[in-house]
Amino acid sequence: MAATGGYLIPLVAAIIGLGVGAQILSDRFEVPSIIFLIFAGIALGPEGLGVVTQSSFGDALPAIVGLSVAIIVFEGAFHLKLDKLREAPSATIRLVTLGAAIALVGTAVTVRFALGAAWDISFLIGALLVATGPTVITPILEVVPVRDRVAAALETEGIVNDVTAAIIAVVVFEVVTLGEATPAVFLEEFALRLGTGIFVGVVVAIVVWYLLRYVDLSPGNAPQNARLLVLAGALVAFGAADTIASEAGVAAVAVAGIILGNLDVPYEEDITSFKGDITLLVLSFVFIALAALLRFEDLAALGIGGLVVVVAVALLIRPALVLLSTLGGRFTFGERMFMSFVGPRGIIPASVATLFAVELADRGMNETATLLVGTVFLVILTTVVFEGGLARYIAGYLDVIPMRVIIVGGGQVGRALADRLEDRGENVVIVENDETQVETVRNRGHAAHIGDGTDTDVLRSAGAENARIVVAATGDDDANLLVAQLANSKFDVETVIARANNPDNVDAFEDLGVRTISSADATAQALDNAIERPALTRWFSEVGESGDVQEVEVTNEELVGRTVREVGPELPDGCLIALVARNGRTEVPDADFTLQEGDHITLIGSREAVRTAMEFCRPNEV
Repeated sequence: MAATGGYLIPLVAAIIGLGVGAQILSDRFEVPSIIFLIFAGIALGPEGLGVVTQSSFGDALPAIVGLSVAIIVFEGAFHLKLDKLREAPSATIRLVTLGAAIALVGTAVTVRFALGAAWDISFLIGALLVATGPTVITPILEVVPVRDRVAAALETEGIVNDVTAAIIAVVVFEVVTLGEATPAVFLEEFALRLGTGIFVGVVVAIVVWYLLRYVDLSPGNAPQNARLLVLAGALVAFGAADTIASEAGVAAVAVAGIILGNLDVPYEEDITSFKGDITLLVLSFVFIALAALLRFEDLAALGIGGLVVVVAVALLIRPALVLLSTLGGRFTFGERMFMSFVGPRGIIPASVATLFAVELADRGMNETATLLVGTVFLVILTTVVFEGGLARYIAGYLDVIPMRVIIVGGGQVGRALADRLEDRGENVVIVENDETQVETVRNRGHAAHIGDGTDTDVLRSAGAENARIVVAATGDDDANLLVAQLANSKFDVETVIARANNPDNVDAFEDLGVRTISSADATAQALDNAIERPALTRWFSEVGESGDVQEVEVTNEELVGRTVREVGPELPDGCLIALVARNGRTEVPDADFTLQEGDHITLIGSREAVRTAMEFCRPNEV
């Protein structure tokens, strides 16, 4: 029997409260929040306090889970920018096609022979366990700042496979329950759901975009109305598509999210912030509620066969599909191994498996329902706990986290520099001891470490031992000098730069071996450029947006011994070599200048062309 209103309200409030607590613990200990959410659910469920059971939400659970999944998938899709997909396009396509096929077939075969399940049930479980999903990947990437190309591939794989896995699973489930096993029926049902989702998602996205762009949403409260309109659009897309064809709603919200996320939408920052908070709440609720339905006896009933499935999925099938999908791509071996061992399963298989199990039980197929739920939840629980919990350690061991840039000083200079560095993919941490400034830094989306940057222990805890660059950017020259000296003497940082607020201190800083930038001289130079070189000044103001200038070391053996004339045509259109630095000397190269290994070349041109040229000059290092 469903819980009464008086019992249900405090139960929901407790779940949401635990979800928020899980997020706080996640940020504090740099561990994905899903681990805390799962354990909170188990503590509330039959294996713990027993306050959440199958009957707690009555018949409303499928609808609650469905709408929650819609918001979660829409949130992940909204953040999937097409320009990020260019970071690893070929690998991404192979991950969601070849990789998904390997996961589906490999898991199905393993379930068939390890657990003795029928082929149809084996493929149903295989379809569900294709999905990694943004609900588990995004929290991991928040605490493991890998390079953009790795994040783009994992995020895209999660979002796309969530959609395809849900649709394939529904079609296979109909085959299981109705016996319609012909390939023609399978393809027809799959195409119907995917096509419905794409159509509804495109229509809803266009309507929402038009309303945001061309309809006055109340001048006094436009940001709030924009947030509500986008949320309503996501729910409408899910509901409309799901009404036409079951599980088509997942595809609809994913399509709508991707389209809206890549259009010029007004109040985008407000919308993103609002959606993030809503997603946090529904994600907490769904993960805890579903984890609370887990029964250890279902897991134990699988025996050794269940462990074989987990080992095969996590340590054989996942590495195989990643290594094959990324073969010949731009990923380093360490990045490929990281992606191989970090692929936990998420909310889509958990929620869909739960709904399938209820229907199977209603049809009298209790053993099949137990096998389905037990296998899916065992894989989810194991991969989330071990892969999610160990992700940061795996990344550290494989050396896939870019070396840090530490900026001491979270004022306007430090924040502006962090904006530019993070835009080009650097892993930036700002050290600041003023709590007000720390709050401002974090509101801007930067990682902040509270403490005095002149303290060796503070610098160490901020990651100075793994820092490539340390910038002392406070308003106190004495503090900047001490930071620079500590970075050089205690941590042997490759590049240390100090800001000199008083130009009279520049010579003293440099006499002590500290590279120094004078605030006064830099401002004077900018003003001089604006007077004497206005075109160049205007172009530099666009650096990081449409244009870019980057210095890169030549490590590509194909470039060594070749002239600028020979290399130039191989660079992307809109990019050229402006300077070459060698042995402490910098010059403008002519066409016959021969490049050597270790040369530092300055590339200038459009943003995308420069980024592509950087990868060409030092493959597998950017």
